[in-house]
Amino acid sequence: MNAYKEKKSAKKSLLQRLQELEFALVELQLYLDTHPGDQRAVMQFNQLSRKMKQVMYMYESKYGPLLQYGHSLSPYKWVWPYTPWPWEIHY
Repeated sequence: MNAYKEKKSAKKSLLQRLQELEFALVELQLYLDTHPGDQRAVMQFNQLSRKMKQVMYMYESKYGPLLQYGHSLSPYKWVWPYTPWPWEIHY
């Protein structure tokens, strides 16, 4: 395999890993919306969030930015179901 194909394969592999992590995070978020007191699930969500940030950093350091806006962790309890949804915010 030539260098171009190897680079393309590595890039594709990182993107696939990001998709897997994002899928798991979406599923956990949906679960936590109905089970906000499940500490084990919150811990798993935070663990996967950290892993996703690591993989995103690896990808972006090699291939460029993935998103326009950054991500941040919240030091607060799980509050997503209690905050306004994007379509509920009026400007």
